[in-house]
Amino acid sequence: MRTGMWAALAGTVAILSSAAVGAQSPRDLLTQASFVDRDRVVALRRVTQAQTVATTQLQRAPGDREAALMQATALGYRAKLTGSRSDAIAARKAMELLVARIPSDPERQMLLGAWHTGAIDKLGRLVARAALGANKAAGLAAIDRGVALGGTRAMFPALAAMLRLGLDPADPRGRPLLEAAIRGATPTAMDRRLQRSAAAMLPSVRAGDRNATRKLAKALLPLGAIVED
Repeated sequence: MRTGMWAALAGTVAILSSAAVGAQSPRDLLTQASFVDRDRVVALRRVTQAQTVATTQLQRAPGDREAALMQATALGYRAKLTGSRSDAIAARKAMELLVARIPSDPERQMLLGAWHTGAIDKLGRLVARAALGANKAAGLAAIDRGVALGGTRAMFPALAAMLRLGLDPADPRGRPLLEAAIRGATPTAMDRRLQRSAAAMLPSVRAGDRNATRKLAKALLPLGAIVED
């Protein structure tokens, strides 16, 4: 399978919400790889470092929820950057376990939903289902749960809009989600970043430019500047 096949893969989400956990935390490393790095090798090195740190944290404290979330996200990002089928399947299983443990966590729901939509986006519905176990209905349902659980924060409707519009630029839920994100609360830097992304997308959606909408949605997702080149 070709490199970059996991655009919008579940990594999408988990790096995104709360304030930084500390210098060079796994979340910080993944944020840097997602939105700052422009070189695939550099980003992969950073993602691998984040995965190692998160794994070490879990060995020391098996109940560390943040470390578990970042470990699964890093695994999804590795699949996104390398095109590894085994990593993609392992990431899905890890994300399903995270959701099963804490279904009320909007980040976990969005993470899993993004995995499904990302796999379908690159492989098509039938191949993604057969090769990876991806399911569009399950993915969209998880994304919707993430939005519902996320309250008034901007990041969740912004991510949901980008995931939906990246998969289908004619998705009728895209525009209301973008508008909700623009109105949303911005308690963190990531909320503010994604709110700006939502505002950048709205003109093409209003104009009905589906090609521009899809390209922009995919480019604004984590690692989009690398895997969508």
